[in-house]
Amino acid sequence: MSRLGDLIRTERIRQKMTPKQVARKCGVSESYIVAVEAGTRIIGDDQARRILKTIGLKQQTEAEFTLDDIAATVDLAQVQPSLQRVMAPPKPKEAEKVASTQEEEKQGVAGSIWLDALQSVIKRVPVMNAVMKPVSYKLVPVENGRIEGANPEKVFFYLAPDDSMRGFRICRGDLVLTVPAQSPVDGAIMLMTWKEHRYLRKVKVLNDREVLLQSYDREYEAETVSIHDVGFLARCVQVVMELG
Repeated sequence: MSRLGDLIRTERIRQKMTPKQVARKCGVSESYIVAVEAGTRIIGDDQARRILKTIGLKQQTEAEFTLDDIAATVDLAQVQPSLQRVMAPPKPKEAEKVASTQEEEKQGVAGSIWLDALQSVIKRVPVMNAVMKPVSYKLVPVENGRIEGANPEKVFFYLAPDDSMRGFRICRGDLVLTVPAQSPVDGAIMLMTWKEHRYLRKVKVLNDREVLLQSYDREYEAETVSIHDVGFLARCVQVVMELG
C-alpha cells in the first residue's frame, strides 16, 4: 500500500465512509478508490487533494503541509492505534455517546486523523539567521514527543553565517539543529553570545570558571574566557550541509 493510499484510507475510515460512498461523492468507480488505497493505481496530487477534500480534508492545512511533505514523512504505523479505535464497533454502553459525537465530527470538531497524526510525528522547525530572525523552516521528525530529547517548541536551525567552524565541518550556509543549553557542555559545539555577537564555537570546559572557545577556519584558534562572559544559548546536535 502506498503512503498516499494510506492517507486516503485512514481519512475515509475516520469519516466512517465506505469506498463506495467515497466513489459516489468523487464521481468515480468503487474499484478506482480501492485501487488508489491499495497503491495499485497511481494518481496525481491534484486528484489526491480532490479525494481528501471530498472526504473531509480541511483546506487550511494545505498552507502548512504539501502532500509531498506528508507522504515523505508520515509513518502511519504510529497512527494505527487511533485508526483501530475508529474502526472498532462501539460497546453497547458507548453507542449513545458515539452517536452524539458523530455530528460534531462531521462539522470538523474532531479534525482530520491524518493531520493530528502528522502534527504528532513531525514539526515545522524554524531556520534562524545570525540576528535570530526566521528565514525558512524544515520538517523534523518528532519521537516520543521530543526532538533530540528536547521540547519541539524550543529547537531551531541556525544558519551558519561564515566559515569560522569549517574545520569542525560546519560551513557557511549549513543548517545547524540546536537544542536549548544554558550551561557549557564539554566537547560540544554550541551557539552562544559573546562580545555582543552570536557565535558557533566548540567548547572545552577548563574548570568551574573558564572555558576554551575553539574555532577553525583556515587555522585553528582558541581563546580562554570566563564562563560569566559568555551567554550559552544552545547545543548543536545535527548539521544539514549545503551542497554545491
